[in-house]
Amino acid sequence: MPFPGSSILRETVVMVLAGGQGERLYPLTKVRSKPSVPFGGKYRIIDFALSNCLNSGLRRIYVLTQYKSDSLNQHLFEAWSIFNPELGEFIYSVPPQRKMNNDWYLGTANAIYQNKNLFSNDNKARWVLILGGDHIYKMDYMRLLQYHLVKMADLSIACIEVPQSEADRFGIVEVDADYRVKSFIEKPVNPSEIPDKPGYSFVNMGIYVFNANVLRDVITEMEGKNLKPYDFGKDVIPYMVKNNRPVYAYKFEDENKKETPYWRDIGTLDSYFATSMDLISISPEFNLYDSNWPIRTYQYQLPPAKTLSHEGERVGRNLNSLICDGSIISGGLVERSILGANVKINSFAYVTDSIIMYNCNVGRHARIRRAIIDKNVTIPEGYEIGFDPESDKKKFTVSESGIVVIEKNAILS
Repeated sequence: MPFPGSSILRETVVMVLAGGQGERLYPLTKVRSKPSVPFGGKYRIIDFALSNCLNSGLRRIYVLTQYKSDSLNQHLFEAWSIFNPELGEFIYSVPPQRKMNNDWYLGTANAIYQNKNLFSNDNKARWVLILGGDHIYKMDYMRLLQYHLVKMADLSIACIEVPQSEADRFGIVEVDADYRVKSFIEKPVNPSEIPDKPGYSFVNMGIYVFNANVLRDVITEMEGKNLKPYDFGKDVIPYMVKNNRPVYAYKFEDENKKETPYWRDIGTLDSYFATSMDLISISPEFNLYDSNWPIRTYQYQLPPAKTLSHEGERVGRNLNSLICDGSIISGGLVERSILGANVKINSFAYVTDSIIMYNCNVGRHARIRRAIIDKNVTIPEGYEIGFDPESDKKKFTVSESGIVVIEKNAILS
């Protein structure tokens, strides 16, 4: 079939699912949704999917919110109000409006279907690209859209290769030699192999391209049969495969330019911490410093970061760390850590293997080790975090691996 060129971008609507509670990331999600959790010092998790859209040329975006969306809405307004509606570009936050049966969003597919008016023919939407707002990766969605058209698919599912021995933790997409989907099974005991890559399985990334009319028709059809099409993975995809709809798997092509494709669902405190710490390694798996694939976010209007040394042992030092604008290390030591914007490290303080978010103040002689400290927290003079596990567990959330997490606006004494 002839390739429609730039019209595919003009006639594609992006729907970003960003309403998740992120319960396993508590207390980072105590006052915000998972997509709006800070990451990498200056970003929010949702910035990575939205930056992929921007770098792919997609500029018609709806962000579907639900739980604790104030922080996310503010971030979308401050960081992403860059589109021109006069040119057909936009980014809109869409909360649940109980349009159908007076229900809130009941799952991924239900959230999309409740907003089917947004990808109607009147809105010049022939294709719908559905994304999660809580994954870290780089992907050119245009490649996926091209693949979808070449295959003449009703639905294309982005998949990443995972060793078969590790794949039983994921939703597995079974395919034939042409990558047509034969089945979709959540966390199977014996994951199926990829025909042209033995020893590996296809894992569903939660990234879908639908023909807009097919998406509307299939869910309407399922509702007519009282099948409750709430979730794509559990309900809609198996139904389409069973009914012989042309559903294809798309092999993830990573724009991160690393040997091993990179895609992370940072769904737990330990995975969040590990993924963050990778950013400060000598050769991080995820490259933030790629000028060909920039990650956009809100830029605080703050002065450059700096270190200050005084006399004697009061030497401001920053070793193997990411330090954001406005932060000052004054006579303290920071190593293997990530400091957000406007963080103050005072004299003789010691911070190691930690994440300290925006507008925190670490007092003199304080010591912090293997901790995540959310925004607007003042660490009192001489305070210790991460050195006495039993004491930490009495006062704070501590992850399975021993990471101490202090919630936003906490008052320590």
